[in-house]
Amino acid sequence: MKFGLQIVQFNWPGSPANIGSKLAEIGKTAESAGFDSIWVMDHFFQMDMPDMGLKPEEPMLDGYTALSYLAAVTERARLGTMVTGVNYRHPGHLLKIVSNLDVLSGGRANLGIGAGWYEREAKGLGFPFPPLKERFERLEETLHIMKQVWSGDFSAYQGKHYQLAEPMNNPQPFSKPHPPILIGGAGEKKTLRLVAQYADACNLFAFMGNDELARKLDVLKRHCDDVGRDYAEIEKTALGFVMLGEGGSSPAELIETCRGLANAGIETFIFSMGNVHDITPIETIGREVIPAVAEF
Repeated sequence: MKFGLQIVQFNWPGSPANIGSKLAEIGKTAESAGFDSIWVMDHFFQMDMPDMGLKPEEPMLDGYTALSYLAAVTERARLGTMVTGVNYRHPGHLLKIVSNLDVLSGGRANLGIGAGWYEREAKGLGFPFPPLKERFERLEETLHIMKQVWSGDFSAYQGKHYQLAEPMNNPQPFSKPHPPILIGGAGEKKTLRLVAQYADACNLFAFMGNDELARKLDVLKRHCDDVGRDYAEIEKTALGFVMLGEGGSSPAELIETCRGLANAGIETFIFSMGNVHDITPIETIGREVIPAVAEF
């Protein structure tokens, strides 16, 4: 099993003055500890989730600016958004952003993408927020465009929602055949079908429980069978939350959590940490947990 670190908050002690230096410290430490990937949310407002202590007015960095910064202070870890809302950027622009991140990071970009959900944020900043059906249509067209252009085909694209007369993209990404595409979400009719057709990875939610995760993966496998896709080609990831230390889990308990996820079919556990700014929990995971779960 591999680990990914998702950084979801920037209001640690000393922020905003130390946002840059602390973000660099977290990224460097996670990479040194053995995390395979580092992720940030693609939000402009913090999530509106008071039950989790999250308020929209808290500090939030633009995801791709933060990833570019992390690319400059790391060397190995893959970098991506968990996940980009398709309504935030025209696909021609997103294509260029992710391609440039891949080039500047030496081939370490992932494209995490989904249909988007944060209506308050979109309306607050003037982003389009069409009905869910249309957002899924736009998501599929965006995936078409990404795959087409990253294959080297710069011919015009004519879709229902997007028309690109000349989708030129130079330089192309270093990652071959292209930056891995991860689609976030657990919808069985649309999201997991899109994973089977277009994606290199799925992202489900660890809080669903292991039995439900296994069932969702069975649904994905059926979609793969329907479209003639090799299910084994798709990386199975789950998103969760870890609190290591006082008031939270022990390393041994985290190892058992990972064992259960692996038994359900999950290959990569991506999680945020409530005390990530303390640094020590990241180092503890690197020392005591990552070696123990490597063979799961």
